[in-house]
Amino acid sequence: MTSSDIVIAFNQAITEQDVDKLAALMTNDHTFIDSAGQKFEGKEKAVEIWQGFFAAFPDYQNHFEKLVEKDGLVIATGKSTCSNEPALDGSALWTVKIRDEKVSEWRVYEDTAENRLLLQL
Repeated sequence: MTSSDIVIAFNQAITEQDVDKLAALMTNDHTFIDSAGQKFEGKEKAVEIWQGFFAAFPDYQNHFEKLVEKDGLVIATGKSTCSNEPALDGSALWTVKIRDEKVSEWRVYEDTAENRLLLQL
């Protein structure tokens, strides 16, 4: 599997709200960083976060438009959709670190000119 394939599989697990698939694709020291910069470390904590997130936002999905592999990262551009939370409905950016064919870091960014510059998009 390529790094992009792993990112697509991870995102599909998000779309399906399948926590077991997400966990299987995470490294044990997985880190999740939300768009506000909050950092959650460890697979167990990330699974807990996703379970609560899916319970609160049952129709949340990410829709990638483009994936770019650059400097050891997979950078995704696209949008999220969520009918019951306007802040989660709109353009977004993601960076994903892959190690040993698993996601070691999943980071979400607001789609701003500043973040596009930071990610060299």
